[in-house]
Amino acid sequence: MNAVNDLQATLDPSRKSWIESANDPASDFPIQNLPFGIFSDRGNDARRVGVAIGDQIVDLAALQAAGLLSAPAQNVFARDALNDFIALGRDAWRSVRIQLSQLLARDTATLRDDAALRAKSLVSQADARLHLPVQIPGYTDFYSSKEHATNVGAMFRDPKNALLPNWSEMPIGYNGRASSVVVSGTPVRRPNGQLKLPDQERPVFGACRKLDIELETGFIIGSGNALGEPIACEEAEAHIFGMVLLNDWSARDIQQWEYVPLGPFNAKTFATTISPWVVTLDALEPFRVAQPGQEPQPLAYLRHRGEHAFDIHLEVTLRAQHAQQASTIARTNFKYMYWTMAQQLAHHTVAGCNTRVGDLMGSGTISGPTEDSYGSLLELTWNGNKPLELKEGGTRTFIEDGDELTLVGWCQGDGYRVGFGACAGEILPARN
Repeated sequence: MNAVNDLQATLDPSRKSWIESANDPASDFPIQNLPFGIFSDRGNDARRVGVAIGDQIVDLAALQAAGLLSAPAQNVFARDALNDFIALGRDAWRSVRIQLSQLLARDTATLRDDAALRAKSLVSQADARLHLPVQIPGYTDFYSSKEHATNVGAMFRDPKNALLPNWSEMPIGYNGRASSVVVSGTPVRRPNGQLKLPDQERPVFGACRKLDIELETGFIIGSGNALGEPIACEEAEAHIFGMVLLNDWSARDIQQWEYVPLGPFNAKTFATTISPWVVTLDALEPFRVAQPGQEPQPLAYLRHRGEHAFDIHLEVTLRAQHAQQASTIARTNFKYMYWTMAQQLAHHTVAGCNTRVGDLMGSGTISGPTEDSYGSLLELTWNGNKPLELKEGGTRTFIEDGDELTLVGWCQGDGYRVGFGACAGEILPARN
């Protein structure tokens, strides 16, 4: 078989693993997925590269040390971030994916029948700690859901002219703060800031009163570009290593006062949460679908042929402090996004901006066409005017202290799903 056929074989829906938990149709991590992350465990506190499969993590550093996994660089998996592996390039990513798929396949005995090697190279997810998967040199957040932009424009401006004239011409974005990107499970403290109350002439200083989520995905740059050398839209996906779930926590009241004229600042810099597993574009390939129609036709540098959206189901749950059950508050889909990842990256670099391995690009809030598919509490409660009912009683307009918000996402295949795991964070009270 050649490399193309080997890569295609990793997507075969009939392929099963000897790790039986990976064959559960409800598992996020079947053998068709094989997402990359960074982990440590109770027996070894060194951070290293792992791949999720079923309820297990495959320790790639252990496999490479045992001679069962080849890569162009020695010890590249014994690192505390994926950056060095990603920097090896797409051929290396795909080679490792093919090797793992073959090694973990049900009929491959090499690792399956070697109890000692299995004990060294498999770690239960229940016994592992997951860490930020990449060192993030830069973070950019886009504003690319037409439904979300229309809702916000209608809420705060003129409903008849909800979208500003530039929105339909280019992917709107801003440079965020990479230093405050945290991994799922990291508590998030409610931010303090300036608040402009409607009945007061001057702002006051205090804790955010309208804390919100932004249901997003993010993509990780796998191959950067030189300063002054743009990435063509048709070539942009080759520069993307993979995707994560992303919650760009938002202090709506702080933002409303500060964002004119230069956009979000303290309202967004306090925390952005991402899921720990990076799902590669190769794993997502079977779920590629057509993006929404774009009118007017984008300028030439933003055009690409073919299908560039992905059918990724997304959900948000809210669990109040002391509650036994979480309430599902939103269900939507990544396929609704108006501007594609390729267009976002092409626009980001068209003026000559260079990108680097590990750069994170947020999609912007993902909202769908129905009220229950909105990707923020701002929209779901229409700025607090329509409180949400929670499963165990009580309501929410915005997030309260002690609430835990969890984002999940998956692509549904024939008898299997390719999932992202959880992107969760609990809100701590603001500092006095």
